[in-house]
Order: sequence, then structure tokens, then C-alpha cells
Amino acid sequence: MISACQSNTRPPMIPAVEVKQCSNPALEIIGGVEPVYFLPLSVPVEARIDTGAETSSVGVSNQRSFERDGEKWVAFEINGTRYEKRVQRKVTIRRVEGNEQRVSVFMDVKIGNELINAEFTLADRSKFEYQGLIGRNILKGRFIVDPSLEHTLR
Repeated sequence: MISACQSNTRPPMIPAVEVKQCSNPALEIIGGVEPVYFLPLSVPVEARIDTGAETSSVGVSNQRSFERDGEKWVAFEINGTRYEKRVQRKVTIRRVEGNEQRVSVFMDVKIGNELINAEFTLADRSKFEYQGLIGRNILKGRFIVDPSLEHTLR
């Protein structure tokens, strides 16, 4: 007879966790907040590094849509510098307060020593602590994020 505290079966095996080696050991380690330069700006924008965000975002002001040569364009400012960019697509951002529609554009940015042309959604980030948000579309294959660090790049 087997008591309630005994068993004639072995405990289930805990599967081994496979630890993958980084395919590119030269990836730079960055922190949870880093400076980002939206070219041609020579002053950085503080950006939250967010591995949970698919697409990067930047806080803009004076956003205005218009047409040029039959295509949708948008004019906006980042810290007083005016940009005009062709709209790539409209993006639905899911938020706790409800879904939000944003336009996305391609921007040239400098993060550390990397010059990157990447998609950014344009947003009113005045209620956020950081003007920029860097998502997986930029991070993937370029950086490893250590959230215990900040301002590792200059």
C-alpha cells in the first residue's frame, strides 16, 4: 500500500532550457534609455529602448498631412527642426486607453555609431517621459538591451 506521501512514479522531468549563443557576438549592449539623433539634428532626443514595441516612435509637433505628386506626405517638427516625409502607412497602435491611428515614415537616425534608416510612427509624446521610443524594428540584429543600464552611447 502506498501512502498519500509516497508515489511509485518518478517526478516528471523538467525539460532542459536551451541557451543559445548570440549569433553575432559583436552586438553592442545598450541601456533602457539612450540618446538618438534624428538627422540632421545635432542634439540628441532621449529615447526609451522598448523590446516590447514592434515599431519605433518619435514625438513630433505641428504635424500636418498634405499631398505631393499624388502621394500622401506629412510635415512635422522635432525640437524646432521641420521635416517633410512621404507617409509609408497608417498604423493602429493598441493602447490601454484605446486604439490610436498614426502615420509612419522612414527617418535617418544615429544611435551610437550606427546610421540607420528605419520606420517611425509619429506621435504626440508630450505626456511621456521620453520623446523617442526605439522598438524591435531597430534593435533586432544590432543591439542587446540591458535595462539596468542607461546612456551607454554618446
